Amino acid sequence: MKKFKILFLLSFVQCAFSCKTKNEPDTRKRQIQKELITIDSLLRNADFTYSMAKALDSSYYIGIDQTPQDFFAPGDDTVMVLKSLKEEKIAINLAGMYALECGVDLLCEQTQQTPFEWLNKIVDKTADTNAVLLLNRFANATWKAGQPFRGLSRITRPNFTVANFLSPEEIQKDYDQIMAASSRLLVSMQDVGNKPKNEQMQQLRSLLQDTVYAFKMAKFLDSSYYINQQQPVPIFLSSTEDTATVIKSVKEQKIATSIAGFYALECGLNYLVTTKNMLPSDILQSIINNTISKED
Repeated sequence: MKKFKILFLLSFVQCAFSCKTKNEPDTRKRQIQKELITIDSLLRNADFTYSMAKALDSSYYIGIDQTPQDFFAPGDDTVMVLKSLKEEKIAINLAGMYALECGVDLLCEQTQQTPFEWLNKIVDKTADTNAVLLLNRFANATWKAGQPFRGLSRITRPNFTVANFLSPEEIQKDYDQIMAASSRLLVSMQDVGNKPKNEQMQQLRSLLQDTVYAFKMAKFLDSSYYINQQQPVPIFLSSTEDTATVIKSVKEQKIATSIAGFYALECGLNYLVTTKNMLPSDILQSIINNTISKED
């Protein structure tokens, strides 16, 4: 698995970045910008998305010591499948919850504080700027991961861009979801607020796996989005939508299922670029060489 990932990431580096420049501040800034533009173009390229999803799918099977399967079965190019509209709507709106969980877990590991303490910091707006940036990057990654499920064409939209190129308005939308999820989760964690970290983590895990809670959180995050945009809050699910289905492309669903790792990588790269002024290609090379620090 390691060899396969190294080869694929190496090909990514080679196709994305053709040259390196000296490390003077201005030159480095231009090179970082150039590399981010390259990643941005790959991010919205349907052909590259397909090739990356196919490679990541194969790496999954290699990682569990199985022979990679054909990415598409015969006919998958044209086959359609019915999906629950209710489940899709819940899934679309849970991205902020999953971003929060990942971010808080990492922040707890870095600081040895508890989830409850971090949720309080976020809600009270006392989290430091680095923590806010980290949470925003997680939020953008989880949002991106959901878009291809809605339709692969959504990766070509203007706001589907590398995290560093997001407008202030889009960045605020991401953090609004983090804030909303934090306020809701903080209430749900009250009964373990004074408990040890491991008990709080267990409570968090239980909530993540609770389908009833998932529905309530999705509904809350959906309404919070409209409130933050100063728009009327629509009904989350009408009586007809509760049992309705939507037609989806099997091909696009398979790509969407396999591409999440790429979006995680892209947002992670952007976080390190912002906080450490590192070249994306240098970060990728350190991953390939297995020399990236434990912290990073």
